[in-house]
Amino acid sequence: MPKFDDIAVGAELPALTVPVTVALVAGGGIATRDYFPGHHDLEAARELGSPHIFMNILTTNGLVQRFIDDWSGPEGRMRDLKIKLGAPNYPGDAMTISGAVTDKRESDRTVEVTLKGANSMGNHVTGTVRVSLP
Repeated sequence: MPKFDDIAVGAELPALTVPVTVALVAGGGIATRDYFPGHHDLEAARELGSPHIFMNILTTNGLVQRFIDDWSGPEGRMRDLKIKLGAPNYPGDAMTISGAVTDKRESDRTVEVTLKGANSMGNHVTGTVRVSLP
């Protein structure tokens, strides 16, 4: 797991590829109490003009947190997370999350990671996460 003193601006994090499945999309909606039909009902999603059910932002947020946690380990602490959605995540696709350290602050021993999660249509999510490291 990374230590603050060993991290340099520009360091790339290992990519995380997540298969987007019906179970992930619908389960994420249910787990986050987001019962909007577009997240679990194919016909309702199609009535909205969508070809399939689509992932909600809370599931995306959880996947971004997993990406950071996998890298920072149990001693890392997320301090700030800012994300923005782009292209939808539909079942049958995959999202690959990648990122790099873009800022390092001695004053509070944190780094900022700038990330993106891309699928076959483009960037599903972009953002930054500030992480305290030991």
